[in-house]
Amino acid sequence: MEKIVIALGGNALQSSKSDATAEAQLAVVKKTCERLADISCMGYEIGIVHGNGPQVGRILLASETAQDVTPAMPFDVCGAMSQGYIGYHIQEGLKYALNKRNRNVPVVSLVTQTVVEKKDPAFKDPTKPIGKFYTEEEAKKIAEEKGYTMKEDAGRGWRRVVPSPKPRQIVEIDAIRTLWPTTITISVGGGGIPVIQKNNGELEGVAAVIDKDFGAELLAEGVDADILMILTEVEKVAINFNKPNQENLAHMSLEEASKYIEEGQFAKGSMLPKVEAAMRFVRKYPNKKAIITSLDKAVEALKGEAGTVITFA
Repeated sequence: MEKIVIALGGNALQSSKSDATAEAQLAVVKKTCERLADISCMGYEIGIVHGNGPQVGRILLASETAQDVTPAMPFDVCGAMSQGYIGYHIQEGLKYALNKRNRNVPVVSLVTQTVVEKKDPAFKDPTKPIGKFYTEEEAKKIAEEKGYTMKEDAGRGWRRVVPSPKPRQIVEIDAIRTLWPTTITISVGGGGIPVIQKNNGELEGVAAVIDKDFGAELLAEGVDADILMILTEVEKVAINFNKPNQENLAHMSLEEASKYIEEGQFAKGSMLPKVEAAMRFVRKYPNKKAIITSLDKAVEALKGEAGTVITFA
């Protein structure tokens, strides 16, 4: 039975067309879980990783806004809170979808820590978008008032950005491996809660967000997955994106992907980390593959009928 690690993009968790409420998110997640249940019913063993950029940003904003009433929570704690409530929604939606299909598979969320390096250069160059979108004028005002780093996000508006160090080790990987054969795990949420390991071996949370695509890739290594599937808003990776000569790609080799990155074809904080994570997986496992596609085309992509497949050659 093949193992798949599935990384869910933001559109699989909430809709830009609805309010950013827990109820609206749950409605989107329930639809997402119908697709995930279909994949499980195809006979694959699946593990799920999700992003948390908008959610952790809102949790932090709510905490800071209420700091005159109750102490504000540190960033790593906000990340843990986002894992809890997003995982709960996926558990609820996926178990219901599986039950409808008479597929009795347990589903569980694991609060997951991911070790990062204290000296990672990302801490000096924040790039990971979190929270809501703002206009340029709003973003500049927030930057002046709160000292946040604000950047334009792939033509969609301005957002706060925080450091995004590379994940080095999943602390709870042994537990995930133990559960994997019998249980669908939801883990490494938001790339994992970033922690550094102190000289005495103690773990300490840091203010950062790990890219969930790199977290998913590290999980795929850890469970010896056959396929890394990264779900996003578009069916295929494209070069010359949003230009008259846009070209959708059904396949990319490592060499081709490297060439496109050198050309600047993929937006930072958007498609670039997805392609880089896919490349890392197939570079380590030349006989395996990664797939980047949309949630709606996930089943077709596993059949070879949609998506972009990234392979070693």
